[in-house]
Formats: sequence, C-alpha cells, structure tokens
Amino acid sequence: MSNHDHDPDDTAVDTTAAEPMVEAPSAAEKEVEGKRPFSDLKPIITVGPESEDRRIELNRDILSDISSIPEHLRPAQPPKYTKKGKLDNQYYEHELARLQEELVKLQYWVKEAGLRVVIVFEGRSGAGKGGVIKRILERTNSRIMRVIALPVPSDRERTQWWFQKYVAHLPAAGEIVLLDRSWYNRALVEPVMGFCTEEQYREFLRSCPQFERMLVRSGIILLKYWFSVSNEEQERRFQARIFTPTKRWKLSPMDLEDRRRWVEYSKAKDTMFAYTDIKQAPWYVVNADDKKRARLNCITHILSQIPYEDITPEPVQLPPREGDKGYIRPPIHEQTFVPEVY
Repeated sequence: MSNHDHDPDDTAVDTTAAEPMVEAPSAAEKEVEGKRPFSDLKPIITVGPESEDRRIELNRDILSDISSIPEHLRPAQPPKYTKKGKLDNQYYEHELARLQEELVKLQYWVKEAGLRVVIVFEGRSGAGKGGVIKRILERTNSRIMRVIALPVPSDRERTQWWFQKYVAHLPAAGEIVLLDRSWYNRALVEPVMGFCTEEQYREFLRSCPQFERMLVRSGIILLKYWFSVSNEEQERRFQARIFTPTKRWKLSPMDLEDRRRWVEYSKAKDTMFAYTDIKQAPWYVVNADDKKRARLNCITHILSQIPYEDITPEPVQLPPREGDKGYIRPPIHEQTFVPEVY
C-alpha cells in the first residue's frame, strides 16, 4: 500500500453529519486502479513480440582470452568450480581478498598521482552491479573511492541540462567515483518507461559520445561496464528476493517493470551500444550469471585498465603511550552502557 492509499477501516465516520452521496466507481475506473505501476506509460523504444530466440550462446573463446590481463593480476591457481559449475566459495574468498589488496594499492597510487577516475556500472535490475560495488568499497578508503547513486530527478533537475547533476559528482584529483547507474538512465529506463520525450532521447544519443570524449580529453579515466544477465537468472534472483525477507527491499515496482519489459530493454541496450560504444570510452560487458565470477572478473579488469605501482606505506612504529599524569577515570556507574546481549 502506498503512502497515498488509505484503508477505509482506518477512517472514523461521523454518523451524525450528512454525507454527500458518492457514486460507485465505474468498471473502467476499477480497471485503471487495478493496473500495475507504470503499465500505462508509452515507451519510446517499441518492439513487437519476439519472433526468435534472442539468447545467444556466449563465445567461450572470447571470454577465456586473458592475454590483456597483466600477469600479476591473474590467479596463481586455476579456478575451482562446484559440480553445478559455480565458482568454489573458498577459492572465491581467497581471490577476492587478493584483489581487494590490489585495490588498496590502486587507491594509494591514484591519490599520489592525482588521477581522476570514473567507473560506470549499468545493467538490468538484479544483474549484480551493487554486489561488485560493495566488494570494491569493502577494504578501500571512502575519502578516495566513493559511490554515487542518484535518486529520481527533482522538478528543478528536470529543467537542467541532462548531464548537469552528474557533473557535480565528478572526481577531483586523487579520487575514484563509482556510478551505480549513471547518465545512461536516459538511454535505458527513461525511454523504455516513457519518462522522457523522443526528442530528449535522440539528443542524448547524439550528445553523450561528445560529453564522454570531453571527460577523457580533460584527463579523466572513464570505464563503463554493462552487467549482462540472462532471462532465466534474473527470474531466479527476483524469486529469491521475493521469498527472502532480508532481500525483499531490493525489489521495487520499477524492477518488476524492468522484468515485464525485457524485450524493450534489450532493444534500448542495443541502441545505446550502437551510439555510445566509442573508442575513447568503450563498453565492457561482464558475463554476470555467476555473481562470484562476475565480481572477480570485473575487479580484475578495472585493475588492468589503470596502470599503478605499489607504493603501500611501510608498517609504522607506534609511539609509546604517555603516562597518565594523575588522570582518574569517572565512576563507571555514572555511565550508561549498552547491554551485553551476546
């Protein structure tokens, strides 16, 4: 129930006052009330029913080509998998810890060299963008590496240049900004859901490559990742969210529309790639059906795209603690403690 809906049982009725007669809702009105959120919006991207199976078998030779990955970033031991073909959990934890140590080295270098880095994470709902961002931030310094996930545009922002609100969050020297969804909302969510006009959509496709070339020319390192998840895997993850109370908050009405309009999103993504997969800032596709493999592969690729040196500071020597110099701690019973439940 939304904040604007009210249960009639919650409202007290004054039987002493004459109430104006209210007509019962018509059949058409009932039909409108029963619609799912966003179902009446008209998308700019429109497609007919699927006439063929759009699932394309991934080229394993392309996915297994790691020649562009520096030797020190490759695993020392071959990957280990479960009987179901998923990455072994113990192996995953070991590799994640190793790569997170490299991320710490990267942040030291970015700070020292004054680099400016922007990393864009895009993909369908449930593709795993948040999972990899969480692992990147887990061991790093939030003053150097921060995530930006902007809310729905305000009335004022809707009147601004589309890129304006994102420009305000671009990094200064020595910073890495992770965009959990980005200016590409106008190439994906907005046209599919009917949140923008066709003119605004086409203008974005024209101006986005120029905007990104400007960022790169200014010295910003721009990396763009598309997390690719299959129809079947997205369905499984959505079902897990529905039946797991601690995950249910992840499933919004917009996610359900994302699911319902799968084909429209597919075409929007294809159009987006056609216009914005540019040499200065190409799209990198992450095969995300296995979350653990996707996280390790994406982090490894990020590290491979930003040359860095290990300038981790040497261990420091702790100075001796000064004497108490007559300090007396106040009585413990005057302080309020948290109950030790555990």
